[in-house]
Amino acid sequence: MTFQDELVELRHALHREPEVGLDLPRTQEKILAALDGLPLEITTGERLSSVTAVLRGSRPGPTVLLRADMDALPVHENADVPYRSVHDGRMHACGHDLHMTMLTGAARLLSEKRADLAGDVVFMFQPGEEGQEGAKLMIEEGVLDASGSRPVAAYGMHVFSMTIPRGLVLTKGGPIMAAADTLFVTVRGRGGHGSSPHAALDPIPAACEIVTAMQTHVTRTFDVYDPVVVTVGSFHAGTADNVIPDEATFSTTIRTFSTESRDRIRDGLVRLARGIGEAHGLTVECEFGIGYPVTVNDHTEAEFAAETVRETLGQGSYFPLPHATPGSEDFSFVLQEVPGAFLLVGACPPERDPSSAPANHSPDAMFDDSVLSDGATLFTELAVRRLALAGS
Repeated sequence: MTFQDELVELRHALHREPEVGLDLPRTQEKILAALDGLPLEITTGERLSSVTAVLRGSRPGPTVLLRADMDALPVHENADVPYRSVHDGRMHACGHDLHMTMLTGAARLLSEKRADLAGDVVFMFQPGEEGQEGAKLMIEEGVLDASGSRPVAAYGMHVFSMTIPRGLVLTKGGPIMAAADTLFVTVRGRGGHGSSPHAALDPIPAACEIVTAMQTHVTRTFDVYDPVVVTVGSFHAGTADNVIPDEATFSTTIRTFSTESRDRIRDGLVRLARGIGEAHGLTVECEFGIGYPVTVNDHTEAEFAAETVRETLGQGSYFPLPHATPGSEDFSFVLQEVPGAFLLVGACPPERDPSSAPANHSPDAMFDDSVLSDGATLFTELAVRRLALAGS
């Protein structure tokens, strides 16, 4: 069995039994089994099913960190493949099964190069990327100090089932993925009969006005070159057509690409919502859920990663990312502490058109196994070259 065959076998096993959130015992078990026998110092998490593995080079030197996320999504898989999820309502719809496999492969390749390494490599297998702040928890439990010294650089990758052609790797310096926060709004009025709105205080028109005004606020207040996205994804009010309810509620996702815009949009939306509510004689309660920060690549590390892609996978395998993407990533917590780079990898199956293929998180999302060995090799070369660069 070839190295690629072994990687495919592991990826399919991980895909077949997806787990959601921070507690991933079966996934952790598979990763530990795949790392068994390698010269690694392995620890597991206390508050989450994480795996941290340290490879000590034969000579002293700095530390480089490589990261893969582990959790799946609460999505029912539609794909008819032999390794389809055996758990209804759970699926590796975001490709984290590929990330784990790539990093496990890199652990094997780097173990074989141990005699040539001047420094250490930390392998960070992280649950809870999909909204549970698993990276932040691992940082609190000491992943950045696992080798005894803080990493000089950290690298992560993410596969895409659409948009990016298979095998192409993209990155850029500066912001690469958005911050993600949530705003919950409750508009309180006074219920009554639908035939007599003058005798009640109807919260629904005011709530609708707030939703519309939020979009105007974004376009009239923020620079188009520092974009802000506000999307209302949930709106609830009332129980019957002839009943005016006491309250209307809605929730929004807010995506920003700079700390300045992130702070300004919070203040602006609250002021806007309360002002409109007051104009209608209503009260408005706003509650923010603070999510992931902006994922920011270090410019020097992004350039180093791009050159490593070109020299490792070929000149045609790299393309500069033209602009940041509005998705979010909790690898951002790592990059707040350590300079590094996050790379986007095309994994669209060859029979699908990347421009129209189902997106990550879709129940129809599919990822091509052929990128596994390339991802493992790229992780390996990022670590080898960065340690060598630090020691030169």
